[in-house]
Amino acid sequence: MPFTVSRWRAPAAAASLLTLIPLAVIAMGLLEPDAEAWRHLAEYTLPELLRNTVVLLSGVGAGVLLLGVPLAWLTAVHDFPGRRFFAWALMLPLAMPAYVMAFSQLGLFDFTGPFQTWLREAFGSSAWVPDIRSTPGVVMVLSLAFYPYVYLLARDAFAGMGRRALEVGQSLGLSPLAGFFKVALPMARPWIAGGLGLALMETLADFGTVAIFNFDAFTSAIYKAWFSLFSLSAAKQLASLLVLLVFVLLWLEQRARGQRGYVPAGRAAPLPRARLPGWRGWLASACCALVLLLAFALPFGQILVWAAEHAASELDADLLDSLKSSLALAAMAAALVPAIALLLVFAVRRDSGSRPWARLATLGYAVPGTVLAVGVFAPVAALDNLLLGCFGRWLPEGTSAVFKGTLLVLLLAYASRFLAVAHSALDAAMQRISRSQEEAAHSLGLSGARLLGRLYLPLLRGGLFTAMLMVFVDVMKEMPITLMTRPFGWDTLAVRIFNLTSEGEWQRAALPSVAIVLAGLLPVLLLSRQKPGV
Repeated sequence: MPFTVSRWRAPAAAASLLTLIPLAVIAMGLLEPDAEAWRHLAEYTLPELLRNTVVLLSGVGAGVLLLGVPLAWLTAVHDFPGRRFFAWALMLPLAMPAYVMAFSQLGLFDFTGPFQTWLREAFGSSAWVPDIRSTPGVVMVLSLAFYPYVYLLARDAFAGMGRRALEVGQSLGLSPLAGFFKVALPMARPWIAGGLGLALMETLADFGTVAIFNFDAFTSAIYKAWFSLFSLSAAKQLASLLVLLVFVLLWLEQRARGQRGYVPAGRAAPLPRARLPGWRGWLASACCALVLLLAFALPFGQILVWAAEHAASELDADLLDSLKSSLALAAMAAALVPAIALLLVFAVRRDSGSRPWARLATLGYAVPGTVLAVGVFAPVAALDNLLLGCFGRWLPEGTSAVFKGTLLVLLLAYASRFLAVAHSALDAAMQRISRSQEEAAHSLGLSGARLLGRLYLPLLRGGLFTAMLMVFVDVMKEMPITLMTRPFGWDTLAVRIFNLTSEGEWQRAALPSVAIVLAGLLPVLLLSRQKPGV
């Protein structure tokens, strides 16, 4: 093998270890089962976890489809009052972490919340209102939080079709509604399946929402097994099952997509949207407004009210320390993770044999944060025990850990989780650099570092900025990895929210939540500018 080939494959393979080692550690939970841990889990934990998982995935899957697909069809193909606003505003729930939406929705619709209080004052009773502290309540919150994944991809598919789908249906003698179900929906199936797969994987990975609702799911059970039962072995067994579920879900999503899709012929100008006249247009506006109200405006408005009421008491040194920790961790990750992604992108560009390693390296985004936390911590703990056993006599007295509880472990877990985010942005930017541009640069005598600085980095600047921004915001919002592997004293805004909501202190959790939501608005606004027809 030529040296120039192995020179690029070696770092790509090394980067893939960030994901492969944690996954291998978790896989050992299936290959080398702990009989006692499995017996305890099978008797007391697994039946309820599996039942809850099936109910949660079924409910959220139906919810995101019922919300995302009709909204995508309305805003992509039709014209109605406020369409341009709703086309991008319906993406705003992406800026709000699901755990923030969870406690704000509880505050709004619980028995003591403003909605039921108003009902009792106006009508004398609110007994008929369903209890939000229930399985349907969890499903509703997660559906409102994750429907934008389906909305975004389905809208891309429908926007590419335009009125062609309606015209095809009309040529077959179908009504607009029948044309949607028999023509447009089947052609958009790959995109819808992709969005549904993302929403369901986020549901499996969710930790904060199920913890706030005290709903037993795999992620919360992993955390309890580790930190309440002090059993890393049981946490590994549960994590191995969760990884198996994630990969089954990925396989089902790929099968659902198949090889079918809508490919427009030629480069014809987009056709005008079908205008919804009269009451139909206003009904479409009302439907979009209702979803936006429930999924973003009301919960964000509630935390703004709480934040204003408690700003004087909550704006203290602890909050500022949490903010500094969040910003520091996000900044370090935003520097490290895109740098690794840049290395992968270059490796694939220079040697196509590096592509399989790049795919393996970016697999971590499909793995829940609780699983990666266990998968990173377990080998680090084993390494620490080995080092203490071999070199403990030379270490300072009282040393109980070398790498455990350090920033290095936390940043490695971040890199494993969010490498796919940075890689996708940089890979898209790299695809826009043609081979002819590289050849022209070589003809001018540019190579090595000069080629990187004069050609690649200027052309990759936009993708690099996007990658850094996305990683920064994702780390600001990230909860389970930070909660389970952070160094002592590094309480971030997300950790502060978890601690306060665990004690029912929702109002006190509002101020850090506002900061996280405002940070999350940045990529959403950036994404909205890149969407066609918005």
